[in-house]
Amino acid sequence: MRLLLSPLLASIALLSTLSLPAQASQQLAQSKACLACHNIDKKVVGPSFKEIAKKYAGKKGIEAQLATKVTKGGGGVWGTMPMPANPQVSEAEAKQLVKWILTLK
Repeated sequence: MRLLLSPLLASIALLSTLSLPAQASQQLAQSKACLACHNIDKKVVGPSFKEIAKKYAGKKGIEAQLATKVTKGGGGVWGTMPMPANPQVSEAEAKQLVKWILTLK
């Protein structure tokens, strides 16, 4: 019984860590004020993160382009409202946010 319990506990511990990056990225989005203009599944000022993920699914090189847009701003893709630059977001944080956003379904 003891031998069966140890692999079971190891599996539970591993599975519980798989959700941490998603939670950490959502917390990062909150801490960097992304959720002031975006929501995970509803349009606010800008498109929802799920709309962004759907639009750019499978496009090569898109992570770098979107990370640049997060930090430097942009416009014209989702309507007339431009996305402002976010100098409080580092390049590494922008990449982390974009990777997380692109995983949303």
